[in-house]
Order: sequence, then C-alpha cells, then structure tokens
Amino acid sequence: MSGAVERTGAATAPALTLAPGDLHIWVLPRPWTHTDPAPLPVGELDDGERDRAAGLTRTGDRVRYLSAHVALRRLLSAYTGIEPGALRLGRDRCPCCGGPHGRPVLLGRGRGTAQDWPQFSLSHSHQVAVVALAGATVGVDVQRVPPANAVRLCLPDLHPAEQAELAAVPGRRRPAAFARLWTRKEAYLKGLGTGLRRDLAADYLGTAGPARRGTPRRPAGWSVTDVPGPPGHATAAAVRTPHHYRTVVRTLTADCLHAEDATELIADSRARVHRVPQTAVRRSQK
Repeated sequence: MSGAVERTGAATAPALTLAPGDLHIWVLPRPWTHTDPAPLPVGELDDGERDRAAGLTRTGDRVRYLSAHVALRRLLSAYTGIEPGALRLGRDRCPCCGGPHGRPVLLGRGRGTAQDWPQFSLSHSHQVAVVALAGATVGVDVQRVPPANAVRLCLPDLHPAEQAELAAVPGRRRPAAFARLWTRKEAYLKGLGTGLRRDLAADYLGTAGPARRGTPRRPAGWSVTDVPGPPGHATAAAVRTPHHYRTVVRTLTADCLHAEDATELIADSRARVHRVPQTAVRRSQK
C-alpha cells in the first residue's frame, strides 16, 4: 500500500463549508478483508498514523485504519483548503487527567488548535467508517448491532434509567435499541474527549421524553441524536451546541481514496438532509 503523492502544503479556497448549526456526516462503507486493487496514498499520513497501521497484524484491520485516515485527511482538506499531507493532527488535553490524549483536533502553525477550522470526529466498525464535521465540538460513533449476549454483558454498566428502558424493549428488538443507545453515549463521550474512561453510568442518553416523571435529562448544552447510517449498524453524533438542527449525510466513494486529487469528487458527492426533531433540540437545551 503505497502510492504517495508529493504535496506542497499550499492552501487554496475550501471546496466545502459548514453553515452555523450544520453537522456533516460522511460514511465510507467498504470491505476491509483484503488489500485494495489500487494503492492507498499513505504518504499523506503522518509518521504516527503509519506506525499505528504497521502495528496492526490483521490485513483487514490495517486496510480499515489506513482507509479511514486517508478519508479523514482528504475530507479535512476539502473543508480547509490545506493539502491532506500538510494537515497537522493532534490531541486536546484529556478532561479526566489532563494528559495529551483527549479528542482529536486540527493544529495551527504553532502548538495550538486552529480555531476557525472544522471540529471533527472519526469512528469505524467492521465494514463502515464514519467522519463527522461541525463548527462546534463534535463526537461520532458507529457500531454494528451486537448479538444478544453482548447486550446482556454491557447492560449493568449503563445508567439505571437506560437499563430500565432497554429492559422494556422486546427481546428481538433489544440489540438494535442497545446499539442506538451505545452510539449516542460513545459519541457524547468522544465529544467530551474522555472516551470510555468516563463512567458509562454517569450520563443519561436514553429516549424517554422529559414529560415522564423522574426521567433524567440528557447532558445540558449538547445535541445528541441518531443519524442515518448503513444497514446493520447504528450511528449517532453529539454536537456541543443547543442550536444544532440540520445534519447532512454523504457517502464517500472508494474513488475519493485513490484519485490524485479527490477534492472535486468529494465536493460533488450527493447529500441527503436529516433534520433533527426540534423536541430533541429543546430537550438538550434544558
């Protein structure tokens, strides 16, 4: 997997922009069980990304990681006008311990983050990778619907109200309901920058309406919602703003990974708009 493209680092006008309140979701569905017939441009990745990929012993895991990170850089390039290999990715500080392993961020010329560039989040699971971009702090998660035994093992770790909600779901529908809940929770934790280091029972990300007596509230100041995704998977995103109301979902084709310059292909990708129910937005404001 080679085929690096020499990059100059020159900046151009962004091909895509984010309007206030927008959340852009990019879905990359593809098989990860073999190498690509065309080489991936791994020269666009930094040394850390290439080292992490080299440490993955399974071919499918390695191809998935490389594909997802090439996709991430090419998407960020389309939104910033900076060539993929010239982008500097780093980590914010962890809210739990202050260590340099918080949520991923774009770095400016110095050590700080580039405040006027999009915030982003990446997730991949089995046959799917998903990238979310927004003008505010964002987290995204995608998960394949798990088997029933995995749901039983994870249930005790959830918020008590979430456990009660899932217990009320008929058995055959419970794994899909659990997957939707889990992706909402993990998207929120990724947005916080803690990941699974935070207690899974600390936050309520269930679906009960606020009118139900005794129902906990979702985290204040966040819009956390299910978004459209591939069959057999659940996808959710969390945006740190009470004003989020519009999600644009696009599919990133394999051509976008292999073209010498994928900016036009990315900009021409067809979109479908998913509007978050205003009840969900109002609930997050409280």
